[in-house]
Amino acid sequence: DDDHYIQQAVVFIEDAIQYRSINHRVDDRSLRLYRWYYSKLCQWCLGLTIAVVLLLAFVERPSSLSFSSDPRLRATHLNPVCGVTESVELLCLIIFCLDLAVKSYLIGWEEFKKNKWLISYMVVISVSFIDWMLSVSMVCDERLRVRRLIRPFFLLQNSSLMKKTLKCIKRTLPEIASVILLLALHLCLFTMIGMLLFAKTEDPEKNEEWSLHFRNLPMALTSLLVLLTTANNPDVMMPAYSLNRIYAVFFVLFSVIGTYCLMNLLTAIIYNQFRGYLLMSVQTSIIRRRLGIRAAFQVLTSHEDRQAAEQQVCVEAVLKVMTRVKMKSYYRAAIGTEIQQYADVGYMDREQFNKIFDELDKDRIKEHPPVPQYNSPVLQRLQEIFSHYYLTIFGNIVALANVLCIGTVLVLNAEKSIAEKDNVIMQVNTQHTLLIYQFMTLKLIYFQWLLLFLSKSNDGLLKSVMILPGKFVSRFKSNKIIDKMDPTSNNVISLWDMVSFINMLIVFRFLRIIPNIKLMALVAGTLLDLVKNLRAFAGILVVVYYVYAVLGIWLFEGVIKPPPEMLFPSNQTTENKTSNFSIECGTYEQLGYWPNNFDDFAAAIILLYDVMIVNNWQAFLDAYSRYTTGWSKIYFVCWWLTSSVMWVNLFIALILE
Repeated sequence: DDDHYIQQAVVFIEDAIQYRSINHRVDDRSLRLYRWYYSKLCQWCLGLTIAVVLLLAFVERPSSLSFSSDPRLRATHLNPVCGVTESVELLCLIIFCLDLAVKSYLIGWEEFKKNKWLISYMVVISVSFIDWMLSVSMVCDERLRVRRLIRPFFLLQNSSLMKKTLKCIKRTLPEIASVILLLALHLCLFTMIGMLLFAKTEDPEKNEEWSLHFRNLPMALTSLLVLLTTANNPDVMMPAYSLNRIYAVFFVLFSVIGTYCLMNLLTAIIYNQFRGYLLMSVQTSIIRRRLGIRAAFQVLTSHEDRQAAEQQVCVEAVLKVMTRVKMKSYYRAAIGTEIQQYADVGYMDREQFNKIFDELDKDRIKEHPPVPQYNSPVLQRLQEIFSHYYLTIFGNIVALANVLCIGTVLVLNAEKSIAEKDNVIMQVNTQHTLLIYQFMTLKLIYFQWLLLFLSKSNDGLLKSVMILPGKFVSRFKSNKIIDKMDPTSNNVISLWDMVSFINMLIVFRFLRIIPNIKLMALVAGTLLDLVKNLRAFAGILVVVYYVYAVLGIWLFEGVIKPPPEMLFPSNQTTENKTSNFSIECGTYEQLGYWPNNFDDFAAAIILLYDVMIVNNWQAFLDAYSRYTTGWSKIYFVCWWLTSSVMWVNLFIALILE
């Protein structure tokens, strides 16, 4: 019985450490299964399974396994044999079934019925199995695979941070929808005004604006929508502006109201709704931690004498629990130190029990290795010299000078072939810098030998090792030892250029000045914190990209086909190719956007990224509306609203928060 209570307390404290819910079974068998499920190995295998099932999209038909996505090159895609990817996917689905079964058993049937995520998990797995069986029965010849569209759900349901972020986005959507509706009204109003202003006239010379941008309602809407993103400014107004400068007022008013007022209003509204998201997320996590600690205290007191143990727990029991809890060693040491304060008394109350676990909320302070003590006066003096702050500044200056020298040589040799390059300056710089760094290796006197490579301050030895190949290469070059390797060989990169590139890595040494500049250190720290908090946002962005890429392949795979006269074998390049195919300036074809298509998953991801940037995205709108129908614009506008409007504004809100 005592061991059972100890095991319960261990699990509750581990729940508190990982911010997990304590709503699960607590019998012996379930606790063993629970700890196994949340072990590093099991969670790593589950994460690997999710990664594998998502990455299958790059290998499945249409495969992304080719050097280029340009349809003019007739590149051969390495499509796997039917059954290869399906076997891997079946294994992943079986693992997801086991995951669902374990989760459902641990929380119980009553909690399972309340958990919408687990119910959705079961539905997604069932649909995936049905679609998999259909795919196998059709010998992998089906065009639509529904399970590809719902695969990102496996990533979402496995992350509590993503679930919280989705909940926040759901709360923000009504306000976003109201502003987008206002933008739509603004766009429609100016579209009608524009069609009246630039109507077709009897004079053909005055119809250029009409023919290019306001010929019909869809064209006018598209032109002004693209202007809202400033991608076609000032091209869209130039024909009218060249006739009469007063027409510029129309376009300026549209941009000021739409781009500068409504779009920034959207940012403000999203931030207003998003404000407090991080605070609420932290509060929820802290509440879970406090509940776990309180539950551990409760079970430890439940098997003691009721009268004496209502508000106290035995120190010996707490120590026994801490020996079993899986946690980082420095937290274990800190909590152990706090527990020893109550060893003489033998008991601790609830407040004292909670206080010892406050160590979990503290950040670890990383300390430098201890400074060794020397008896020799000479070594003591050297230790004092090479630990001086000015020597660190000198090392930074040398690193910067080395990088500047290498950069100067690269600029001077930019237009020269490998055989024409003069590397004398580089050799001199390498040899002199090497001497300086070898001199700075004496800083190791300041540190213990065994901790030399663990220290951040052993610049000299590390940089000497990095720059040493350059010295040997320069010496070998002067002796004509490696002439056959450099510079007239047909290698992708010459040996000397490779060494120069390695030496350029010394620039990272100069990043050590950041902690010494207070404002720069503040900005750098903010960026690091931002990266930590961006994991959930990045995960959801991956999901959105994945879904839109699959939809794009369904809708537009193979629709853009270059004319036969532009096709040529994959072993030739597109340079110096002539064709009778007439192309209009500024179009998809004239700009050479052929590799941006939906013919495979990787190409679809890049195309979606290009549209998210919104630079020249009107070329994609125009091309796919010509090769398919005008309704294709809805897909690209929805992606623009999702990625560039909503997601970028959410990202700004996160930075402000």
